[in-house]
Amino acid sequence: QVLLRESGGGLVQAGDSLTVSCTASERTFSRSAMAWFRQAPGNERTFVAAISLSGNSTYYADSVKGRFTISRDNAKNTMYLQMSVLKPDDTAVYYCAATAATTKSFLLRSWKSFAYWGQGTQVTVSS
Repeated sequence: QVLLRESGGGLVQAGDSLTVSCTASERTFSRSAMAWFRQAPGNERTFVAAISLSGNSTYYADSVKGRFTISRDNAKNTMYLQMSVLKPDDTAVYYCAATAATTKSFLLRSWKSFAYWGQGTQVTVSS
């Protein structure tokens, strides 16, 4: 059974930092490239960041580049998204997603490439 679980969301002020985490089963995590997407009310789900199986390759949306850092700890089957200089526009439900490690890098920016999803964690940034 594939299970992804996010944690660490919350309410913060603009300019603050926050880290969200995603844990997965060892079977899933050891075979997957991973990503974070987010969805604000009334908007479609959008790409935030992705990371290869090894962790050596990372990809970011332009809107978060330089502020967010994606990482993974393969020994703990956990992925992280460190968010800094948060803005009210970052308010959304953050979802982690997994896909086959062989997925082409340019496809990692599309939610359609991901078969497995967590339930999401709410991040709210007040102004």
